[in-house]
Amino acid sequence: MATEETTAKKTLKGGEFLIAETDANDIFIPEEWDEEQQMIAQTNIDFIKQEIWPILDRIDSQEEGLVPSLLDKAGELGLLGISLPEEFGGFGKDFTTSLLATEANGAGHSFTVSMAAHTGIGTLPIYYYGNQEQKEKYLPKLASGEWKAAYCLTEPGSGSDANSGKTQAKPSSDGKSYSINGQKMWITNGGFAYVFIVFAKIEDDENLSAFIVEKDFGGIDLNPEEHKMGIKGSSTRQIFFNDCKVPAENLLGAREQGFKIALNILNIGRIKLAAACVGGCKNAITLATRYANEREQFGKKIGKYGAIQFKLAEQAIRTFACETATYRCGQNIEDAIKGYEDGGMDKAEAMLKGVEQFAIEAAMLKVFGSEVIDYVVDEGVQIYGGMGYSADAPMERAYRDSRINRIFEGTNEINRMLIVDMIMKRAMKNELDLMGPAKAVADELMSVPSFDDPDTSLFALEKQYVAKLKKAVLLVAGAAAQKLMMELANEQEILMNIADMIIDVYAAESCLLRVEKMVGIKGEDACARQWDMARVFINDAADRINKNGKDALNAFAEGDELRVMLMGIKRFTKVEPFNTKDARRRIATELLEVNEYCF
Repeated sequence: MATEETTAKKTLKGGEFLIAETDANDIFIPEEWDEEQQMIAQTNIDFIKQEIWPILDRIDSQEEGLVPSLLDKAGELGLLGISLPEEFGGFGKDFTTSLLATEANGAGHSFTVSMAAHTGIGTLPIYYYGNQEQKEKYLPKLASGEWKAAYCLTEPGSGSDANSGKTQAKPSSDGKSYSINGQKMWITNGGFAYVFIVFAKIEDDENLSAFIVEKDFGGIDLNPEEHKMGIKGSSTRQIFFNDCKVPAENLLGAREQGFKIALNILNIGRIKLAAACVGGCKNAITLATRYANEREQFGKKIGKYGAIQFKLAEQAIRTFACETATYRCGQNIEDAIKGYEDGGMDKAEAMLKGVEQFAIEAAMLKVFGSEVIDYVVDEGVQIYGGMGYSADAPMERAYRDSRINRIFEGTNEINRMLIVDMIMKRAMKNELDLMGPAKAVADELMSVPSFDDPDTSLFALEKQYVAKLKKAVLLVAGAAAQKLMMELANEQEILMNIADMIIDVYAAESCLLRVEKMVGIKGEDACARQWDMARVFINDAADRINKNGKDALNAFAEGDELRVMLMGIKRFTKVEPFNTKDARRRIATELLEVNEYCF
């Protein structure tokens, strides 16, 4: 990546993509990875292929000490500290590089979860919120793998409503320690972790505080391993804290800052989950493609059949869209971080502020990525047929392991509602000028459509489509906010309709921008299949946005107002006929010829 280019480009704030046009040259695309970044990715991929895949059954059986020993090996290679500063034993790489490493680990099944919990939610709270002494004590040992980490937030009575947790931290009379009592559940790495990030309320506080707890502090009891649908190899335990004595200096951040810590760490976790899903998708597509090239039925390879080609192509299209949107957002975050640092902000604080700025996009990508991988592995099972259902073939494990992603890092339903909530709150604070453009769209409905000679240049038509799809979102979101006002928060179905419209717009625009930038680098002929993928995605996104828009409008509008807005939705989601069947066949043909995911 050219830093000169990065500093000169126009950057948007989080959520601003809805009301502003983005230049293709201002986004980062995966085709721009430099040699060092590719080497880091390859090291992670090789580790997964050589150390994890041959022993997946042993990992899933939770062989004693196996996963901790694998984390030790990852630590020796430096894979646990990619984003940590060099002074604490890390590589000090930027945010986009850490996303790439996460993608490279995405095909590691249960091990991916164990590693992500350690490097992400287990380590990052200390890096971002710890004082110098805490960082010096814990980060080098977490980066090396000597100490393994876990994150203790969820309780039996507090899942999505995390701040309602009942775990208590009572200060000692001399103020030198806290006594923690409570129960935590669904704790990844719980069975072998030494360091726990524990959330508890001090006395009668309204909000949580966070603590760094070592296993040797005592008063920590573990339930047996949970029996789970998938990710069977990741340690998941209930943990009981019974008068666990924690030194006062192990309070992480300020008192009552725990809920904020939890939310910000979740923001990072959400976009990293999307990256991991991309890695899992690419591997599943490769497996499905190779099987389609090998399996014969009715006298020919099943990859020759249109029904199978449709599945392979659609898997690739959705994966391409998710990858594109993830790294677009990742670079936006990195640019924001650099901007805060240039303004004199500490690196860790700048990181948090940068991620917080794009919390909307992170939530979108979490939803999108987790649902893309569920589609990919589901169709992967179908391509394998009977073998797909067999535990002797790889798709069965992929199918089971992917399902957790729609629950991890806040359920997809919670995240959908958060997307709209965050956008509306920023609009209310005048941080995002949403209502002005929304009113302009409403006014446009009463005007005569333009019949100017159309722009026939490459990408011009698709850019018009994307611009109109944004208008569809603004029309529905603006009308819902105006009509329902404070009641909108209780209309969850409408919120989810709007969220899905927003996700589709972001992904469609990201695909178009990536292909436009690729063509500028490689030429049109070299990007023909990517162009097919972008056009198919935009075409199908228009239909989905039309359906979600109509469902939302029908839920709160009526009479003439409804009829006018439905006409508007129809106008803004109209696209010219495009032969998606042939485009998908071309995409599938290239996959089958290369015999792996190749985009």
